[in-house]
Amino acid sequence: MKLVWCPETASQAFIAGVSALSESEHSPAGSAGVAELVSAMVGGWNAQLVVEAPEVSATDSATHSAAPRPPAQRTGGRYARVLADADRVMAGLDGVDFLVVDARRRDATAVLAAARPGARGMVVVRHGDGRRRGTKALEASMAAGTRIVRSVYLPVDKGVEVLHVGVGKGPSIQARRSPRVSSRWIRHVDQETGEEHLFRRQ
Repeated sequence: MKLVWCPETASQAFIAGVSALSESEHSPAGSAGVAELVSAMVGGWNAQLVVEAPEVSATDSATHSAAPRPPAQRTGGRYARVLADADRVMAGLDGVDFLVVDARRRDATAVLAAARPGARGMVVVRHGDGRRRGTKALEASMAAGTRIVRSVYLPVDKGVEVLHVGVGKGPSIQARRSPRVSSRWIRHVDQETGEEHLFRRQ
């Protein structure tokens, strides 16, 4: 089994997320884009267990919390919010389909390491600190044997990293890249505009 994208439920979840944000008292413009993106993704992947680990001290944490809950309810899934004791709380959440982590948390790495993907895999959304850690660093932060099969950086708000964690046997992104073979092309993604540029090596 694997996660399958459904545009129709993504649209419905997006609308539900926007409605929840408009009704919320906490709706700073800077984080609304992330919340709307998360809403659409939760619905589109038909996530059955959505886990969110916001930065507790952040003033906009309530906004991010408003986004995953309505689409999770629409898909008939469960929603869990991790505020403290990440190791203990995450240990009781088996089969995570969708994980939203605010990188400003001191224990963000512990949350990633303790996450246990569902049978269809898991989508991880990391946001909040404006840094792109990259696939290799994030894969090292997660539990042993975790395979990141797809990774993308989106220029939404301060920047959002989206990872698709696979299940079962197979190569990860890093394993598919042979260190002995050097590409003739250098790939650069502008973190502000999202534009991709290719430069040929001399």
